[in-house]
Formats: sequence, C-alpha cells, structure tokens
Amino acid sequence: MDINNILAFIAVASLLVISPGPNGFLITKTVPLSGQKAGFANIWGFVAAFYVHGTLSIFGISVLLVQSAQAFFIFKMLGATYLIWIGIKALISAVKGNVSSALESPGNTKPITMKAAFAEGFLTNVLNPKVSMFYLAAFPHFISVNESAINAYALVTAHSIVNFVWFSLMVFMLSRIKNATNNASFKRWLNSVTGVVFIVFGSKLALMKNG
Repeated sequence: MDINNILAFIAVASLLVISPGPNGFLITKTVPLSGQKAGFANIWGFVAAFYVHGTLSIFGISVLLVQSAQAFFIFKMLGATYLIWIGIKALISAVKGNVSSALESPGNTKPITMKAAFAEGFLTNVLNPKVSMFYLAAFPHFISVNESAINAYALVTAHSIVNFVWFSLMVFMLSRIKNATNNASFKRWLNSVTGVVFIVFGSKLALMKNG
C-alpha cells in the first residue's frame, strides 16, 4: 500500500469524521455537562469501536452482517435503540432540570464518570452498522487482495487518528467556553436539543435499508 492510497483514504475518512453525526453531538453534550476528561473518554470509546469494526471487516464477519437481512436488522435496531435511549435520557435530564428550577434548587446535571463516557462513545459506534459498511466499502479500494491484515489495520489507525484530532479540537474548543455555558438554563437547553437530535439519529438508523 503506497502513500497515495493512504492519503486518499485519509481524505475520505476526514469527510466522514467531520460530517454531522452522533459522535459530534455526543461530544457537544458531554463536555459542557461533564468536562474535558469525559469528552476525551468519549473519543477513546469511538477509537476502540473502530478497531472492533475494522477487525470484523478484515476477517469477513461484517460481510455476513451486510449479506444477512435478519442479522443486519437486529444489529441496526440495537444501534437505533441505544441512540434513542441516549436521547430519552437527555430529555429526562432536561425535564428534571426544569423541575429543579421551579423548586428554586440547583439545576446542575450530575457529570457522568469517565467509564460511562467511554461506554457511551464505544456503544454509539460499535452498534452502528454504518462504520462496518464504511470499512467494507473502503478496504477493497485502498488495499489489494494480496496485502496483509496489517495494512487494513493501518487504515483503521489512520481513521482513528483523524477522528481523534478532529474531536480533540472540539473538546478543547468546548472546554474554553465551558464557563460561559456552565449554567442550569444552558444545560437544560443542551439536553433538550441533544435529546431530540439523538432520537432523530436513532430513528434514521432504524429506517436505514441494507444496501
């Protein structure tokens, strides 16, 4: 695999990473509510999920997922259910914040732990069949059949690095404005918006067709 193939793959992966999706909205929700470390825990969760999907694609397991309508349906519904559940939790937090405000008590949302933030990032991606579909579509274009699995893992690593750089910039940017957003009204608004967005993403995933 030559440098031109790697650069071409990085360009494609960059477009995928920067396009609006669940990962960006998860970071946008996590950092103002739980801080910079939790945002990075989200990112490490993304990266871990990429290696899971990459491994499944390299060893052909993802092909079975894409070719089996029943397996694809079950997998995408698991992913959709999880995204919708994140959305519902965010909306519940927003409602609780409104109740706290009405009772004139602090409306701060309890920050999530690093382990929970990692799990959210990991599950958001590992339950998303689009990641496997991306690798299955990209690998044949950038790797020849005679090349070893190491080259495929190099592409997964390249995707992970692009992802890490992009979302790290988001984390730092959101951290800089954390003081300006560290109030109960903003947190209720953020939970409301991200709740709706995740429910929309989950619904779109549930309606996605195989192929």
